[in-house]
This record gives sequence, structure tokens and C-alpha cells, in this order.
Amino acid sequence: MTTKTTDDPRVTKVLTFKSGKVAFSRNHDWSKAFGTLGIIDGAYAALSSLPILPSFAGKLETDLIRRAIFGTAAIEGNPLSEERVGEILEEPTLDGLRDRAEQEIVNLKEAYRLHSSTLPDKHDQHLLISEDFIRAINERVTRGVGGDLHTPGMYRDHAVYVGNAEHGGTYTPPKIRADIETLMAAFVDWMNSDDMRTELVPVRAALAHYHLALIHPFGDGNGRTARLLEVAILAHAAYEYIPTMLSNYYYRNVDAYYLAFRQCETSKSYGMTPFITFVLEGLQQSMLELHDIISGHIRLLALGGHYRKLREDKDITQRQHDLLLILLQSPQRPLEPSALRTDPHLAPLYRKTSDSTPRRDLKRLLELQLLLPAEGGGYRLNEFTLG
Repeated sequence: MTTKTTDDPRVTKVLTFKSGKVAFSRNHDWSKAFGTLGIIDGAYAALSSLPILPSFAGKLETDLIRRAIFGTAAIEGNPLSEERVGEILEEPTLDGLRDRAEQEIVNLKEAYRLHSSTLPDKHDQHLLISEDFIRAINERVTRGVGGDLHTPGMYRDHAVYVGNAEHGGTYTPPKIRADIETLMAAFVDWMNSDDMRTELVPVRAALAHYHLALIHPFGDGNGRTARLLEVAILAHAAYEYIPTMLSNYYYRNVDAYYLAFRQCETSKSYGMTPFITFVLEGLQQSMLELHDIISGHIRLLALGGHYRKLREDKDITQRQHDLLLILLQSPQRPLEPSALRTDPHLAPLYRKTSDSTPRRDLKRLLELQLLLPAEGGGYRLNEFTLG
């Protein structure tokens, strides 16, 4: 292996046996990344100060990991719906016969449990990367689904082709194990170098994601492994929730994801700005989404307190109060007047009342603007009644 730093100190080239020179690059618009990260970190610090009940934090983490696992699997062609992924994640992880699609989800469940936890080393926020660490991720995500040309956790010794015409063309990664071994050793050294450890953590995570996918060292699971390596780097630096949101962002913007990768792969100057910008945009969008989720939860807690105060002041009856609390469990769900008699959760409130009572209750809640008319008929909870 010959490692050479080029005229651009941000680009390091590695000479391989059959794949020529392969570049590891941190050539990107640093000022743009720094400005974006300043906004993200400022918003994240403010968001981290918001109170989150442990019960809600657990539910939030479960929801985000479900979406992450669905997204990262779907990018690679897993056909299972998000609903089915959620069902599998709720099942006990038992040994037994599963088809490939389901086994992939079981594998990812364990991988995210291990690598998305925020347990940073207090002495260094930069996660040290090793080949064993990367191989262990791949072994976990491809266990039981490797196929004839892939042994989980082992480097391949055959050619693979990445991409397609719809996403900027096909890329051919190194074809033989000797070259892959050379590049993986160089990749780990480069990732742990002083230069890379001075990079902004999200930039280092994005560069790890990109370059591991560029080498494509395994016969299967390369995309999932690269995205989980990115998650692990961010989580190690104490980014909470956001790392797991990125995979779903990539899935929702899969064409842009592949295009950003291809733009970097074909750059004559080995420019990384397109991919880094795409990842940082994902962080920013995920931050806004997380803000809406947590703010919405706090708003619902405040509404519950508002309902209790209305009951204490006798502005609403106990039954109207209980109706509002039930509706608060599914605030986006429209309420049809007939549901007060037929819905199994609502009907017990009106079992022993007259026919006029449901109409009277709805009228009172509309007067107080606790309910609003819904588009298409019926009513909806007014989540912004507090202003």
C-alpha cells in the first residue's frame, strides 16, 4: 500500500493493486458546513432544554427507530411496509425461520439498539473507528441473509456494481479482496487521523458514510453498514434522536441521496460538498421535525392542564372533561357526532344520558373553542386553544 497526500492536503490517495489510486477526501466548503452546523447546534441546545417525560422519551425513541429501520431497509429494496416493520420490532426476538425481509428487520433492530445510544467518551467526542467495529456492524445487519456470495462481516472477493442510470450511472468499486483490505486499513487510519478528528462531528460522520460506501467492502449490507457507522459516530458525540432520523430522510429523498453521492464520486477535485450539504440538510430538517414533535407533546400536556382548570372552575362538566382527555389521545382524528354513541372509547360516557346530551356537550365545547369544525364534516380538537 502506498499512501500519498496530493497537492491538496485535504485529499489522500491510496495506491491499490488492481483498482488504481483511490482518494479519501475532506475537500468541502468548510464555511458553509460551519454556518449550517452553528444553526443546527444552537437549535439542538434549545431543544435539549425542553422537558420530556421519560414515558414520552421512550415512545419517541421507539417511533424514530422504527422509521429509521424502515427507511434504511427500504433504500436497499426491503418490501415490508412501515406498519409491518413496527409489528416485527414489537415481537420478541426469537430464533426461528423468517424470510429474508423479516430477518433484515430483526438484524437492524439489534444493530440500532447497540449503535444509536448516546454514550460518549467524556475524554473524546470523536469515536475511534476500527475494521473490527465496521465488520461487526456488517455481521449483525446481514446475519442469516448473506446469500452465496457474502459471508457476514467478511470482505468480498468478487466484483459488484453500484447505482443505475436513473441515479447518475453505475459505479464499480474495487473488485478484489486484496485491494479492499488495503483500502479498509487506509480508511480506518484516515478516519482516526488528527485532521479528521478536527472535523465537525457531523461532517466526519458524513465522510465516513460516503467513503465506506465508496469502498463497498462487503458482498451485502454496505449501505446499511455505512448508515449505521454514521449513526454511531453522531450518537457517540451525544447527538440524541437526530442520528436515527437521518436514514428515514435518506429514504424520503432517495433520488437526491444517490445524486449527491454520484456528484462526489465523479468530481475531478474530489469535492465532498454535495454529499455533506445533503447530510446537513437532513440534520436540519430532522431538527425541525423533532422540534415539532416535542413541542406538540408539550402542547398536549398543557391542554390537559387547561382542561383540568376548566373543570375546577366548572366551565365544563366532568363528562365533557373526560371526553376531551380521550380525544387528546388522538388529536388529529376527526370526531363524528355519531361516535359519541358508537365508539367503544366514547360510548360509555353517554350510555345513560338522553339523546340531547351529546349535542349539548358538542355545542358547549364549540362555544369554548375547544373543538372546531373539521374539513369534510365532524369536529377536531383545537390544539391551539391556548394561543
